[in-house]
Amino acid sequence: MAGTPTMFPTLLYRDVPGALGQLTEAFGFAVAVRYDGADGQVLHAELAYGDGVVMVGSKGRGSPFDEAMKGAGPSGVYVVVEDPDAHCERARRAGVEILVPPTDQDYGARDYLARDAEGNVWSFGTYRPGGAG
Repeated sequence: MAGTPTMFPTLLYRDVPGALGQLTEAFGFAVAVRYDGADGQVLHAELAYGDGVVMVGSKGRGSPFDEAMKGAGPSGVYVVVEDPDAHCERARRAGVEILVPPTDQDYGARDYLARDAEGNVWSFGTYRPGGAG
């Protein structure tokens, strides 16, 4: 395979402004891009964390992606962080539901699981997929 593969998880929310608020406050994401429609709905937003990006959009707009996602369950996203304990504490203080506290894994990583306000599961830890450390 030529080049480095690039992946961008995409999540849809009923309340995108609320999700952006929670994800920036609790998990430390930064809103890199936000496009609002004439009706005030968030058409597309991008949240940055380090060199990663998660794309976010509004449920119920009727776009082809929205239609394809109808009936889909919550999604799970993994984000590499340097200090899972401090990151978890920030999320806990922001009122996020912590599903599994920071835990050392048999494969050498340390991570925790949290659920956002619309049911998506977020994993934060030191494991770097693809053998990148």
